[in-house]
Amino acid sequence: MGIVKISDELHEELRSTSHVMSRSINAQAEFWIKIGKLAEHNPTKTFAELIQAELTKHIDAETKNNV
Repeated sequence: MGIVKISDELHEELRSTSHVMSRSINAQAEFWIKIGKLAEHNPTKTFAELIQAELTKHIDAETKNNV
């Protein structure tokens, strides 16, 4: 685990968004980082497509583990 320095402005956006989304500040930051990384690796996919692909991957992994 490391420390990431961000601007006060971005931290306040994280705080506000995390409250609305019922996530911790760290969980919200991780979500934004993960989505940003996925978007960079899949520039032709929409946000909804990225989320659907992650949900499918998670469900497939759970199904595989339960067999």
